[in-house]
Amino acid sequence: MKKKYGKLIIVPTPIGNLADMTFRAVEVLKNVVLIGAEDTRTSSKLLKHYQINTPMISYHKFNERSRVEKFLTKLKNGEDIAIISDAGTPGISDPASIIIKAAIENNIKVESLPGATAFTPALVSSGLDSERFYFAGFLPEKKSEKDSLLKELINIKDPLIFYEAPHRLHKFISSLKEAFGNRKIVIARELSKLYETYYRTSIDEVLANSDMITLKGEFVIIVEGAQEKEYSDAELTEMLQTEIDKDKSKKDAIKKVMEITRKSRNRIYDLALGLKISKNI
Repeated sequence: MKKKYGKLIIVPTPIGNLADMTFRAVEVLKNVVLIGAEDTRTSSKLLKHYQINTPMISYHKFNERSRVEKFLTKLKNGEDIAIISDAGTPGISDPASIIIKAAIENNIKVESLPGATAFTPALVSSGLDSERFYFAGFLPEKKSEKDSLLKELINIKDPLIFYEAPHRLHKFISSLKEAFGNRKIVIARELSKLYETYYRTSIDEVLANSDMITLKGEFVIIVEGAQEKEYSDAELTEMLQTEIDKDKSKKDAIKKVMEITRKSRNRIYDLALGLKISKNI
């Protein structure tokens, strides 16, 4: 008879307001044999509030790999284990991915409970289009990696979602300005807490008024996606003429203006027909 394995259960925790804990999450944490917590000191307050007496050990980015074998042993013995983070859903900019992958590789069931995550209320309350979005989380610390990622995001038309700590916020906004120029931006702080605040503004406005934001708590930043620029016929004609003045043929000038503006070939072609040069189109 095949031995029955336990389950690895991913349990979201409140991002600020303890009342946001679900009944199911409390029940799960009371019934598993072990809880892996990002910070046991922080999580002990949550467990005490809900009278959860389950043993708890630390599970964070510095000891993820060393904890995996301990967890797998218990799971293979048929015992259920829960993973929680300080706030929100484990695996979303928080530790969990290594143990999840290990569990799947060992044919152990992974169950993720629905629950709190910071970017969802921030996006919904931002006032920006929320039909589609791109979640970027925390930017890489290494400048070359950060610049590379932001470059990849420049042309995405959907809202971009970032996480950032208060002491790095202004440097982060400067990086956005360098990569994207000025765009609408919504900065949410202290979500679900007493001093929950939304700053619906622009990148330039934040940079011009460095003291407008209270630098306390965790931040979710929603940045407007790339907006398609409108060009008049006169502007497109001028761009075509500029390319032709660089000694390009009309064909090459059309191709270049199409790349820059993303406007239709037919429209740019028709405008190019009105330009008189010696080269063939």
